[in-house]
Amino acid sequence: MYLYGASGHGKVVAEIAELNEVEIKGFIDQNTEILQVWNYPVHHQVPADLKSLFISVGSNSSRKKIYQQFHQLSFPTLIHPKASISQRATLGAGTVVMASATINPDSHIGNHVILNTNCSIDHECHIGDYAHISPNAVLAGNVHVGEGTQVGIGASIIQGIRIGKWAMIGAGAVIIHDVPDYAVVVGNPGRIIKWLKD
Repeated sequence: MYLYGASGHGKVVAEIAELNEVEIKGFIDQNTEILQVWNYPVHHQVPADLKSLFISVGSNSSRKKIYQQFHQLSFPTLIHPKASISQRATLGAGTVVMASATINPDSHIGNHVILNTNCSIDHECHIGDYAHISPNAVLAGNVHVGEGTQVGIGASIIQGIRIGKWAMIGAGAVIIHDVPDYAVVVGNPGRIIKWLKD
């Protein structure tokens, strides 16, 4: 497996792969100044033997663009051994679950999602493709998060909330009302302060 993205997020993903004894052939990154990460080579062109890829890029929109470029490849799912995941939860291809994250029963996690350190996903949540649930964020039961949305560090979302696609929930925000597509929401209680472009 190759990892696309040799930044800090890529290093975290690489360690999770190592803990799962997944063979890492190297990284792919467009930054020609990065030549090596630990003992792994960094390629600046697509390797000829590329068959399995993990997109280890933090930007949600970039992960989608990279997937569209390489959609024909195999994309593994990586789970830290210290994550707690219900056997009744489902996880999509290319998703990473980091240390101490919790996913409870009947939750559905989409493709190429980042479930970051110590986040909590309660029962029957639905996380759309390319979303990122940041460290220490907490989602109560039956929360829906749309495609590409970022839920910031330490944010709290009460049960039954619907958050649209490509929205941004600020760090520490408390979400007690539904959030529309492309909204940027901050504060306690959460309020819309601006809109992101489509």
